[in-house]
Amino acid sequence: MNAELDYDLTGDQWEMLRELRAPGSITRSRNRAALEGLIALQLAEIVEGLPQITPRGRSVLLRGSPRLWDVAA
Repeated sequence: MNAELDYDLTGDQWEMLRELRAPGSITRSRNRAALEGLIALQLAEIVEGLPQITPRGRSVLLRGSPRLWDVAA
């Protein structure tokens, strides 16, 4: 199985990944715990004091949540 699909992200983490797609779109009310979790998984990083999605994070986001696949099927 592809390692990119092994991430079991929370709803907050999926939302944070979506917000990170557009630089500067992150609001001050962001969920710090979700961001820290994404950083630990190397799906996000801090660059010049701002959170950014990593190439791995973008790939995971594009593939979507396996839990959502079940709903769509």
